[in-house]
Amino acid sequence: MKKKGLIQVYTGTGKGKSTAAIGQAARAAGHGFKVGFVSFFKDPEAFGYGEYKSLKKLGIETFLLARKHPHFYKELNPDDVCQECRQGLDFIRQLFQDPSWDMLILDEINIAVRDGFLGEKDVLALLEAKPAKLELVLTGRAVTEKIMEKADLVSEVREVKHPYRQGIKSRAGIEY
Repeated sequence: MKKKGLIQVYTGTGKGKSTAAIGQAARAAGHGFKVGFVSFFKDPEAFGYGEYKSLKKLGIETFLLARKHPHFYKELNPDDVCQECRQGLDFIRQLFQDPSWDMLILDEINIAVRDGFLGEKDVLALLEAKPAKLELVLTGRAVTEKIMEKADLVSEVREVKHPYRQGIKSRAGIEY
């Protein structure tokens, strides 16, 4: 087992941030690590995200927080979404109390900050509270400068060309 866990960030405008994090999860699980995938704003029941089936097959626990984003669900009250995201941070802090975790992925947490549902200071405090051996992976567009400074690894996925721009809709097994 590793001695020190780092903070990784996958950000940018291109497709593949969550996919990169899932690759990290698969690699870690292959080495016997206990991995958790904590996601914000993804509802596999509504959108049929295939990655959750794969994660389950790999023995990776998934936790779905604040499943709905007002961009897709106009009827949502933003204050309710803020409350769900704050409860999500509390849940993550509870996960930090279990020393058996080797890696936690916080999928789309950067979106929660970008859209004002979580404060940058709250996420920075979470990063400070990270157990020393825990590898922590954050994904989502528009990561802040301060979160990047705190991270040990930052990868930017940049869109150069995307089939959506040509009118090709998202495809099961490829985009979700």
